[in-house]
Amino acid sequence: MKRSEINKAIDRAVAFFAEHHFPLPPFAFWTPEEWLKKGPECDEIRKLRLGWDITDFGSGDFPRKGRAIFTLRNGGVGIPAGKSYAQKVMHLREGQRSPVHYHKSKMEDIINCGGGNILICLWRPDSSGGLSPSPLDVSVDGIVRRVSGGEPICLKPGESACVQPLMCHQFRSGEGTGDSLSMEVSSVCNDLADNCWLESAVRFPEIIEDEPRRYFLCGEYPAGRTVGFCI
Repeated sequence: MKRSEINKAIDRAVAFFAEHHFPLPPFAFWTPEEWLKKGPECDEIRKLRLGWDITDFGSGDFPRKGRAIFTLRNGGVGIPAGKSYAQKVMHLREGQRSPVHYHKSKMEDIINCGGGNILICLWRPDSSGGLSPSPLDVSVDGIVRRVSGGEPICLKPGESACVQPLMCHQFRSGEGTGDSLSMEVSSVCNDLADNCWLESAVRFPEIIEDEPRRYFLCGEYPAGRTVGFCI
């Protein structure tokens, strides 16, 4: 992705969250210059990769296949009072989707917190590693719903669906309904090792520096005096 595209995606996400009265923590707005002044008091942010996460999954087509994510909290091993959960908020542009994937260990709730509808499709993996059309049970706001593999579940604002580990999934903001504010509440998230793709995808694409960065992404924080947390 180009740095200019990342900068614009963050600007759009900030404006969208503000429009929907979803406040971000102060570190969301720290400049690279401010980050260079931060010490070990910010190690949890650095090592658990909190903050901005903008990706096109290597597609080269961010408006159609991408995500603007802000990780608010996460857990890990060796952190004082370590959390057993994670929370992300996402700006989903209308029609923008993720690649089909599953997680080996993470369980997550996808919550529509405002804006347009979110369409989520779920599958069981078949014996060859593909997608099975067989029915599966999904918890939608605590109510079990049986759907066919790949059948879209429409989440209107206020609604949510639970994605179990090993359950293949893909979700997007529904066409014709506008951008969506999506929240993910989950068990501890390890984006470096727990994403399994069923189509070509790169979780953290290479960045082309065509203009100065205005924000550090979650994997770019300057080293600083950290204490060796891990996830």
